[in-house]
Amino acid sequence: MILAVLLGLGLSASTGLNTFLPLLLLSAAARFHVAGIALGQKFDWLSSDIAILVLLVATIIEVIGDKIPAVDHFLDVVGTIARPIAATVATTSVLTGAHVHPAMAAVAGLMIGAPTSFGLHSLKAGTRVASSAATFGCANPVISTIEDVISLGLSVLSIFTPIVVPIALALLVWMLWTVVKRIRRRDAAVSAGPARSAP
Repeated sequence: MILAVLLGLGLSASTGLNTFLPLLLLSAAARFHVAGIALGQKFDWLSSDIAILVLLVATIIEVIGDKIPAVDHFLDVVGTIARPIAATVATTSVLTGAHVHPAMAAVAGLMIGAPTSFGLHSLKAGTRVASSAATFGCANPVISTIEDVISLGLSVLSIFTPIVVPIALALLVWMLWTVVKRIRRRDAAVSAGPARSAP
């Protein structure tokens, strides 16, 4: 059960960066019995061929769309709702697969999955806002690629070694927060420069 909670926690954090990729990896892992991943009976649909195909298409669209100006902002707005929902589904499905009562699993999904996803999504959004202000959006595609890689790595880590998820999350939050602070400091220094030179 503890490993299932950690798995759900890691996948939830991953959805905060990319909505569909963690669900795709979870679905594939359950479908092909990777790392002993099992989903609750009510979530058998998540490991079906159709679900995997839909998640694959959605992942491709999100990964590409997040590199396009304006589209990335739209995806972030939609993600404010979609990502916590995806996290709740992921957490609830793995907990019911670990024989946790469906009602308790759903509550845990709402209490663990949704806030974790929303928190990482908020940090991601803060990074994007700071990046847009400092680079006029030019660095956003690079940042988006880094976010995709982190989401992929964290999802794989959660599936195969969920015990290290808390450490990985602590490092990830620290890294994102550090990036946001540095970009804001640089932006503040640039803004202060013209003010000092003004008569």
